[in-house]
Amino acid sequence: MPTVQTRDGVEIYYKDWGSGRPVVFCHGWPLNADAWDDQMKHVADNGFRGIAHDRRGHGRSEQPWGGYDFDTFADDLNDLINALDLRDVTLVAHSMGGGELARYIGRHGTQRISRAVLLSAITPLMIKTDANPEGVPAKVFEDIKSGIVGERSQFWQDLSESFFGANRRGNRVTEGNRDAFWLMAMHESIEAGVKCVDAFARTDFTEDLKKFGVPTLVVHGDDDQIVPIDATGRKSVRLIPDATLKVYEGASHGLAMVPGDKEKFNRDLLEFLTG
Repeated sequence: MPTVQTRDGVEIYYKDWGSGRPVVFCHGWPLNADAWDDQMKHVADNGFRGIAHDRRGHGRSEQPWGGYDFDTFADDLNDLINALDLRDVTLVAHSMGGGELARYIGRHGTQRISRAVLLSAITPLMIKTDANPEGVPAKVFEDIKSGIVGERSQFWQDLSESFFGANRRGNRVTEGNRDAFWLMAMHESIEAGVKCVDAFARTDFTEDLKKFGVPTLVVHGDDDQIVPIDATGRKSVRLIPDATLKVYEGASHGLAMVPGDKEKFNRDLLEFLTG
């Protein structure tokens, strides 16, 4: 399997499809690079080079006991980009991956980056505070951690319902969507699962977003039950200097995998890449 070794010796798996200008995909939690397969094939079929890695503790990458914070994730991404000597990169990130993307720009700048896409991203801040009343209550995150530790297989099955909006009337979610979610989630280490919850709940990316010096597309479903749009997408687009927000009516957190929304996102992504 193709891997790169990070500066602290962790093997990070990646897939590399097609040729042309690189598009690097950062997956959400608790998934891995396979969540991007539809988009990877789409960009590769249209003259781009698609690259997606498994975050440490996820999928086929190593499972160290530490390093589950966004400074580390951003540095891992930097190690990948440098190892492959990628330039003129479009970074595309979903959910927790949006924090990875934002912190990468905050720490490493945009010398190698030409544009960015935030899909259902956690930025700028997820947790509810006095200054962020639209956020998610702290108890929700504690319940998630309890679910992972208590009986994670059933927890992942249950979570897939709201992740994809399978509990909404008229939804187009397939059993395959939910099975794929469960399978990817079960390949995440328990330690990574729990520690990532703390990281994506409490990390504030406000200052990172202000450093975006590239055109940015922000895509968010207005029925996202995991990462509420009013706390994230709508705020992110106001902080990023050159950002455009596209709201998908009735779309879920996992919209890039759900029939109908998936095809729409693929079209919007390709338009952004070629525009």
